[in-house]
Amino acid sequence: MPTRRRVLGAGLSVAGVGLTGASLLPVLNAREATAGPAPGVPAAGAAAVQLFAAAMPIVPVLAPVSTIGSVDRYEMTMRTVRKEILPGIQTELRTYNGQFPGPTIKARRNRPVVIRQRNQLGVDTSMHLHGASVPPSEDGSPMDTIAPGAARRYTYANKQSHASLWYHDHAHHVESENVYRGMHGSYLLTDDEEEALPLPKGEYDVLIAIRDANFDAATGALVYRMSDRARTTLLVNGAPHPRFEVAARSYRLRFANHSNQRFFELCLADNGDMVQIASDGGLLPRPHTTKAIYLTSGERADVVIDFSRYPVGTKLVLKNTGFGVVEDVSQVMRFDVVRTAEDNSSVPAVLRTLPRLPTPTAERTVVLRMDEDGRADPKAYIDEKLYDPARVDAHIRPGASEIWTVTNANTKAPHNFHMHLVQFQVLERGGAAPGPAEAGLKDTVRLLPGETVKLQATFDAYQGEYVYHCHMLDHSAMGMMATMKIG
Repeated sequence: MPTRRRVLGAGLSVAGVGLTGASLLPVLNAREATAGPAPGVPAAGAAAVQLFAAAMPIVPVLAPVSTIGSVDRYEMTMRTVRKEILPGIQTELRTYNGQFPGPTIKARRNRPVVIRQRNQLGVDTSMHLHGASVPPSEDGSPMDTIAPGAARRYTYANKQSHASLWYHDHAHHVESENVYRGMHGSYLLTDDEEEALPLPKGEYDVLIAIRDANFDAATGALVYRMSDRARTTLLVNGAPHPRFEVAARSYRLRFANHSNQRFFELCLADNGDMVQIASDGGLLPRPHTTKAIYLTSGERADVVIDFSRYPVGTKLVLKNTGFGVVEDVSQVMRFDVVRTAEDNSSVPAVLRTLPRLPTPTAERTVVLRMDEDGRADPKAYIDEKLYDPARVDAHIRPGASEIWTVTNANTKAPHNFHMHLVQFQVLERGGAAPGPAEAGLKDTVRLLPGETVKLQATFDAYQGEYVYHCHMLDHSAMGMMATMKIG
């Protein structure tokens, strides 16, 4: 069975190097620059980003325009703006409400949210609430799009339990570019079960959304091309390699990988402990202490880091580690411990109790594969088929609880696997029980080359058609997507 230390493929970040806190970070990976740009793509210049010069932004929380009738109503406009991301350079972005990343929406279980989306972009869009249990009409499916100049409403009943969800564009063939150019944001759903725990709250509960980008240094433009390994500028909440001032106390950090295809392995530079408390579908049954958090594109993980073990004045780098990662992507951000603070928070030994999985009613297999022979126009497949919105690939009985065995048939390229509508539980990874990071509810799961994962999902919420796909969005845009029909 392959291990992550064997793998180098599109979007997989591996390896660590020594820290160079005062160094300059090239915008473009030098190994890619030597090969020259892709046809029609301008070469990146020699501009550099100084590590940890920018302060990490706190993503604004969107205020509802109405709360009448215990329904939170929001207005959002998808539009193009220009913002300074690299110092002194304006970059054109596709945004929600002109913000990059999009504003955070805070929701509560059983309290509906209604969002009116207006499309003022020049391309079709479709807003998908990733990880949400919603009827097909509200799912933002790839073919259910909003035309330029049009508007529509999405309604989210929020009947599921707490989870750090996120929203992004899903219009087929343009979803990859739309998300890359800025169309992504977070949706934090809470409930009484989560709020009753003594976890860090308020200003000590912080979203950290990480993604990569490739900038044309001369113009500031985001360079977009499929499976681009030159996306070596890391952005945290929209800022390049920032610093974040913290107090010497515990923080809940909600890590979210909003990259199109890059995988991250996050660890502290001193190899210090992090306590993972949640994954895609909310709190884990029990916390687990770890040195590293592994996130593929689309995955989320909440951790608690106790900064009280560091004296005021400490500067602690969050690294992206593994075997073979170049310096460009090895340093994500820096935590600067600047003050003391009281801390009444704690992490309980038991976080939640998940319902017992029902007896499975069916089993099926799914095989992911993409062309990796160097052809000029590679395609990506599920069960050797390209996505066809007119075709149903899996018929599922309402109320069924199914075991899906998902395999990555590639020898070089990594993938991951995302199902709409349902959160699932991982039963096996490579024939063995999953680790503690995968003990909770998931909606996205990694698949390294040759790897097989077995999962169980229960389809008892809504009926209709939904997609499942690789959430390396470059791959889904290349065809690695299929349709399931419940009912």
